[in-house]
Amino acid sequence: MLVIRDPAQFPSLSNAAVTTGTFDGVHIGHQRILARLREVARASGGPAVVITYWPHPRLVLGPPPTHPELLALQLLNTLDERIAKLAEHGVDYLLIVPFTRKFSEWTSEEYIQKLLLDTVHTRQLVIGYDHRFGRNREGGFDYLSAHAARYGFEVEEIPREDVDAVGVSSTRIRRALLAGDIGTANRYLGYAYPLTGRVVAGQRLGRTIGYPTANLETTEPLKLVPGRGTYAVWVQLADGQHYQGMLSIGVRPTVGEELAQTIEVNILDFSGDLYGQALTLEFVAWLRSEKKFDGLDALKAQLALDAENTRAALA
Repeated sequence: MLVIRDPAQFPSLSNAAVTTGTFDGVHIGHQRILARLREVARASGGPAVVITYWPHPRLVLGPPPTHPELLALQLLNTLDERIAKLAEHGVDYLLIVPFTRKFSEWTSEEYIQKLLLDTVHTRQLVIGYDHRFGRNREGGFDYLSAHAARYGFEVEEIPREDVDAVGVSSTRIRRALLAGDIGTANRYLGYAYPLTGRVVAGQRLGRTIGYPTANLETTEPLKLVPGRGTYAVWVQLADGQHYQGMLSIGVRPTVGEELAQTIEVNILDFSGDLYGQALTLEFVAWLRSEKKFDGLDALKAQLALDAENTRAALA
């Protein structure tokens, strides 16, 4: 897949089959649109093209950066994760349009002429139901259908029932993750939810009770961190190796009060220095909620049980 971040650098294509959207999560609903895009592209003998946007439109159009509503914005994918997932689904060209306030003010006619026609040379357009575009979301399927002949391309809308049939939305996935419902989230995503962070120094308490942890600081501040609890995860190191891991997200109530939330993973059957390295976690199962134990001995006993349950979940 060829990734283009500047519309001015997009190559001249013939018979381009195109879809557009934010595609946060690239979940199974998105995947149906992408599957149809590939079918249309094969039938026309042209490439499959996805147009997406960065940063997220809400970062540009929403309230000031300190507003609680904006701080609550939680992305299912970093941009790099979105790129990787789109590549897995057979996209030939990915155009990442810089989302600016000026771009948001384009009319639907400007959007079609400047982006779909002049830049991408669209011949087949595949969109999800209720897809909107242009200033104040004024453009949609009805407008496109009425003017498709004038623009010289064909347009197809994925029916609402086709996407609703799988019962998925980015909002449902976010709610499931925040509730620790990893099974539901992964089923809607079609893959294990990932979280990447860099290993930073911690209190090193885990070393004293036989369960050293890597403390992670997320690399994308807006990336959603699942709800507090203990999870079974796969851990991918910077060198590509995978290990089983038991992950704790929480405030460590056994250690103290009013502590900041941490993301700590004990990597099973691993020893070595990981400070400064980037690790990617793949969430597989929720094990238990966070709780306060009566001392470190009780915590250690629970961690031994967590390790057994982690191995079972990942077996």
